[in-house]
Amino acid sequence: MTGSLESRVAELAERAHSIRRTVIRMCMGRGQGYAGQGLALAELMACLYFGELRRDADGRFLDHLVLSTGHSAIALFAGLAELGVYDLSELETYGMDGSRIEESPLEGTPGFEITGGSLGQGLSQAVGMALGERLAGRDGRVYCLLSDGELQEGQVWEAAMAGGHYRLDNLVAMVDNNEMQADGATAEVMTVEPVDVKLAAFGFAVRRLDANRLEDVLDAFRFARSERGRPTALVCNTLPGKGVPSFETYAKVHYIRAPPEVWERALAELD
Repeated sequence: MTGSLESRVAELAERAHSIRRTVIRMCMGRGQGYAGQGLALAELMACLYFGELRRDADGRFLDHLVLSTGHSAIALFAGLAELGVYDLSELETYGMDGSRIEESPLEGTPGFEITGGSLGQGLSQAVGMALGERLAGRDGRVYCLLSDGELQEGQVWEAAMAGGHYRLDNLVAMVDNNEMQADGATAEVMTVEPVDVKLAAFGFAVRRLDANRLEDVLDAFRFARSERGRPTALVCNTLPGKGVPSFETYAKVHYIRAPPEVWERALAELD
């Protein structure tokens, strides 16, 4: 993506808005889904798919996006639709019997390199992929999306220790720090803060950012690319339901089940 920062931000804002509309449309099919996460991650997906992840002349990705938090797939599906990988008509079968658009996708589904439904495993796989890129003499970068609640899993910290040990400067861990999980607020279930301090102790260069602000996301990715000799962790503070005011304040935003009129109102609020 070229042009001034202002024009880039304007273009990415349009992409993020379109991603949010797709997220809502996906949930309308069955009247339920992980809309809160999809809405929260719109800016991050816009910046990844339309600026950060490199592709070759045939459109194949040269860099890797590893989704550890499988239920956040709705955001990736919506971003991939912007790239033309999926049609909206297929995405509207999200979570339905017989559809390949699953709430937690399987490895091999276009755009997904791992099966990330069981939390805590994605960073380990991302570390292996980043090390593999190095050993193969390639310059591919590996971006891993995980969640703050996921940091309650011990395997995440074993992976972080390995990433720091091997000084994987082609690895970027992106923590969706949305402060919620299925059973309630992350801080009440089992606190994981200070996330930035902990990851720094494992050898990561760390940046905490407002991941619903495009300028912050772009600056964080520049920071990650500039790091040498150590992996990067971006602690991405996000607001579940971002862009739809009634969802932003909804207590059960982790997974929303609602009648058609609620989803119609969400589209209206978004616009």
